[in-house]
Order: sequence, then structure tokens, then C-alpha cells
Amino acid sequence: MLENALTGSKRYYTLLGILGGLVLLGFLVYLRQLQFGLGITGMGRDVSWGFYIAQFTYLVGVAASAVMVVLPYYLHNYKAFGRVTILGEFLAVAAVTMCILFIVVDLGRPDRILNVLKYPTPNSVLFWDMIVLNVYLFLNIVIGWVVLESERNEVAPPKWVKPLIYLSIPWAPSIHTVTAFLYAGLPGRGYWLTAIMAPRFLSSAFAAGPALLILLALFVRKYTKFDPGREQIQTLAKIVTYAILVNVFFFFCEVFTVFYSQIPDHMLHFQYLFYGLDGKARLVPWMWFSIVGMTIAAIMMVFPKIRQNETTLALTCGLIIITTYIDKGLGLMTGGFVPNPLEKVTEYWPTAPEAIITLGVWAMGFLILTILYKVAVSVKEEIKE
Repeated sequence: MLENALTGSKRYYTLLGILGGLVLLGFLVYLRQLQFGLGITGMGRDVSWGFYIAQFTYLVGVAASAVMVVLPYYLHNYKAFGRVTILGEFLAVAAVTMCILFIVVDLGRPDRILNVLKYPTPNSVLFWDMIVLNVYLFLNIVIGWVVLESERNEVAPPKWVKPLIYLSIPWAPSIHTVTAFLYAGLPGRGYWLTAIMAPRFLSSAFAAGPALLILLALFVRKYTKFDPGREQIQTLAKIVTYAILVNVFFFFCEVFTVFYSQIPDHMLHFQYLFYGLDGKARLVPWMWFSIVGMTIAAIMMVFPKIRQNETTLALTCGLIIITTYIDKGLGLMTGGFVPNPLEKVTEYWPTAPEAIITLGVWAMGFLILTILYKVAVSVKEEIKE
């Protein structure tokens, strides 16, 4: 099937060329970071996780959201999702690959990642995060490719793949739960020290991931001969609706708990993000846009007319992706570090090299996604599903 990735239209090759160029640019800047060190980033003593880990956190959620099409199709026999399941699984492959790359670029000495294997520490959440991410990547590659090949040959998938499918269903939320525990397990960071960190992660993931899948499905329909299906898109839209409503509810639960209890250590982080502290308020407009936009998007998704109109649905899904990205990326990451445990405010903002390297990793992810989607769509067109 891989030969399908080697043939395509001029538009396809142009897209690959642009993405390849961005990957090369990001790699060249990364070589500079590798030579100079993380001093070229905006990170420091007070903010030791920055833009790279923010992308990682968001993309783990996108990867985990594949379960929202896998579970109904394989476990509940919802046949309609047969058209989009492979799109969700290949999206997960690209997302997990980017997650791993962002971890690599966040390390000043990437070779030290081998220490996790050389000196395994089961009492470390990072150790388990490495395991769940790599296993999930393996599961989606194998399941997606084997099932697609079976569809192409018009035969039933081999029996040995079914246990892997069933394993991937609980494994998907586990990757984002373990990521949430990386934050919630740090007692010195009041903003992250909450029992609903993992539920918040999963609710935002099950909103943003399917929202992105909807946009990709609409893109595939427009530029190829394969139609993922209106029913499938509308079902995904309902999933997005429930998830974004729960995500907004969880956020306001946090606001009530923090400000009604008047715990200073917890309040300071919210005050910095939404009002500013010590005259420093770089993230204030971003966070207000995020929570207001997220709330508006959640309300809009409740109305069937907005969901059923694919133009307004696409715009609302775009708003959900942007607002959840700001909340989970910029807000969650920086908000947990600022102020520090000594209540000192040290603001963080990504530098140009950080932004370019990040762009390169995203380009690599979309390059992988483009090739995988080209293979999947070619097979779907071939069997005329």
C-alpha cells in the first residue's frame, strides 16, 4: 500500500515540499540549539518546562482522542465509523510521533533519554509515560495498517489483531491520564495540584481531537474522491459537544474551589493568568480569549442548526481547537510555574528559535499525516467504500 504515497497530484507534492522545507528549517535551528544549549529558549530556573512540553501536553490529548472512533466501531459495532476510524488512528500516529519529538527537542542532551531504558525507575511517572506513549504508537500503526490492508484485500482482519484493538481502547485514555499525573503529582505547584487534572485533560482531549478530525474529514471530502460521510461527521460533532461542555464545567469547578476556599497558593496562579501579578500580565488577554471563546463554542455546539451546518460546524471546531490549545498549552504550562513556590513572578515567553523548532516538529507530524492519509484515502477510493 505504501506505493500509493509515491503517486499524487501536483497539489499533493507541493504540500509535501512545503512541509519538508519547514522540517528542514526546524532541524537546522535545532542543530543550533543542540550546539548552544537550551539557553536559546525562553526557559530558565523558574520556568523549566516551556513551549515544547506545552505542545507535547496538547498533542497527547489529540492522540488519545482516537478512542472516540475506535470504541464505537469495534466495541459497539457502530458500522458508520468504519469510514473514519482509520483517519482517527493515523491522526493518533502522527500526534504521538510529534509528542516523542517534542520530548527529544526539550532535552538539552537528547542522548540521555536512553537513561530511562538503562536505569528504569518504575516509581517515576516519566518512566510510565515513555511506556504508554511508545506502546500506543505501536498499537495504532499495527492496527491501522493491518485493518486497512484487510479492507483493501476484501478479507476479514486476522484474529490476532483483535486483542490489540481491545487493548488500545483503555490504553488511549491511559496515555493522557499518565501525562496529567506528571503535573498533578508535583506538590509544590498549586495550579496543578488538583484531583480533576486527569479528567480535565481527557475532557479537553475528547473535544479538541474529534474537532480536529472533523476538519480533516471535511478537508478529505473536498480534495479527494473519498467522502468520510455526513452521519459520521455529525456523530463526531455530538461527541465534541458533550466533551467541551464537560471541559468548561470542570474549569469553573476549579474556579469555585480555588476562590471559595481562599487558598492563597492556588489563587495566585489564577490571578496571574486572568488579572496579572506584580504588573506582569502577558497571558491575561490570551486566557480571557480562551475561556470566553471556549464557553461560546460550547454553547454554539448545543444548537443542532449550528452543528448540522458544516460551515458553522467547521468554524466552531476551529474555535474549540484554538481555545483548548491556549488553555492546555500556554495557560496550563506557564500558569503552573508562575508564580514560583516563593511567590516570585518570572514570566515566560517562547523565543524565535523555540517557535521555529516547534513549527518544524508540527510540519513533521503533518508530513507523516499527509502520507498516511494519502495511503488510506487511496485504498478507500480503490474499494469504493
